[in-house]
Amino acid sequence: MDFSQVRVIPVPGQGPEDILIDDRERIYTGLLDGRIVRIDEHAGGVETIASLPGRPLGIEFHGEDELVVCASDKGLLKVDIATGNYTALTESVDGRNVRACNNAAVASDGTIYFSDSSTDFDVPSWRREMILKLGSGRLIRRDPDGSAQVIADGLQFANGVALCVDESAVFVAETTTRSLRKVSLTGADAGAVTTVCRDLPGYPDNCSTGSDGLIWIALPNPEKRVLGFVHQAPVIARKLVSRLPEYLMPRPADTVAAVALNDSGEIVRRYEGVIRDFPMLTSVREYDGRLWFGSLEAYGVATAPR
Repeated sequence: MDFSQVRVIPVPGQGPEDILIDDRERIYTGLLDGRIVRIDEHAGGVETIASLPGRPLGIEFHGEDELVVCASDKGLLKVDIATGNYTALTESVDGRNVRACNNAAVASDGTIYFSDSSTDFDVPSWRREMILKLGSGRLIRRDPDGSAQVIADGLQFANGVALCVDESAVFVAETTTRSLRKVSLTGADAGAVTTVCRDLPGYPDNCSTGSDGLIWIALPNPEKRVLGFVHQAPVIARKLVSRLPEYLMPRPADTVAAVALNDSGEIVRRYEGVIRDFPMLTSVREYDGRLWFGSLEAYGVATAPR
């Protein structure tokens, strides 16, 4: 399927990287300048919920009155929706700072699962991490009592995070390897980490669990063969390539995609194409039969029928 029915909704700022939809179809998103805004298309208008340190990336509801925000190098934050006040939830784990807090999923008991994409580079340096393929990403669990522990490490740019509907497992996307990993949370294989999907048709970003029970994954870029060739080069060559100026790096493609997978990692829905004035599709949410999209670079969010 293509994106022929997509409609772009302007936002007052750049880079609504992730989005949330509440039960009144109001849109929450974080912008490049640190603001969290709420857009009400029905009533009209946009309001600023909070202004945060760090770059807001993944956002999730934490109960009815709070948001959990992945604030990049500032770690995992909690935001009071009514007041805009924020507190730091997790800034370091196992003695290492959360350097690239990227995406999260919240369980029914308040447990938060979130990705730290790299312990070597912050999020703006994502190209270097992907070129070097250092595997320093990790998936972290923060329990309601405030304790936090790594439940999967050695990940190749850990990115999107989503829980399956029954919360028996959590999924984490590895951008560099175009893979989806599964961490079992219950049963005899609790703690086991398996790869449920290899060779996604693009480099995955944010993930979310839809109201349809599927795991939705944003794919801002199709596969680039040149990256595979670079990964086969000696370490010294990869280091030299990683230090090239950004303008010499391959630019993101115009083509973006979104896929939906079942719990077994099978792709059951796929959308692909070009959305005018909407590059770098970095998040997708399925809500009540509609898809909603965020972007790392655009000045709007987008929506389309599923």
